[in-house]
Formats: sequence, C-alpha cells, structure tokens
Amino acid sequence: MSTSNSQFRTPLSRARGLGASHHGVGHFIAERVSGLALIPLFLWGAFAGIRLAGSDFDTVAAWVAIPINAVLLSLLFIALLVHLKNAIQVVIEDYVVAFAPKAALVIGNLFLCMLAGAAGIVSILKIAFTGAL
Repeated sequence: MSTSNSQFRTPLSRARGLGASHHGVGHFIAERVSGLALIPLFLWGAFAGIRLAGSDFDTVAAWVAIPINAVLLSLLFIALLVHLKNAIQVVIEDYVVAFAPKAALVIGNLFLCMLAGAAGIVSILKIAFTGAL
C-alpha cells in the first residue's frame, strides 16, 4: 500500500488489513462445538459412571463391550480432548509472549492430546473387543 493512499483512509480501514490472520473464527467455533458436544456426552458419562460405581471389572468390561457404549465413550473422550487442546492453546497463545516457547508449547499440547487420544481409544477398543485380557 502506498503512503499517498493511506492518508485518505479512515483508521478503521487501515486497521482491517492488519492484525489477526483470520484463523480465530475456526478456533472459536471448534471450542463452542466441542463444548456443546460435551454437554450430552458428559451427562451420559456421569450417569453411566454412577450406575457402574462399585461394579467389578468384568461387569464394566461387559458394559464397554456393548457397541453403543464403546462409541459414546470414545466420542466423549475425543470431544473432551479436542476441547482441552483448544482451551490450553488459547491460554498458551494469550500468556506466552516469545515465539519459540509459544510454538513449542502449542506443538507439545497438540502431540500430548493426540497421544492421550490414541491411548484412550486403543484402550476402549481393547476392552470392547477382548474384555481387556
């Protein structure tokens, strides 16, 4: 942009081309959608947890082996980790100033949540298919 044109622009029009890279809307929507998904999934999970409290391992393994329970448990775990990843990323981006530590923490957050997700889903599937032998 040439300096001769910038003198005729309003402060708002000058500011619109600067600042955010417009990726925040997708992040905002992902946070809200994962939060909304967690409401019914968490209610289901809390009800199931209360119902299974005090049960032995074989009873819980048999409950997880029911396909709808395994699917809902996996969805709860995935939605929880997506929401956690986004929430921690917002904290990192807001409070870590230097670029290198910020980038390292955001990447570490992503990998840690992916690792936890993989371990959780494999564990759920192992119990669902084999009864966790």
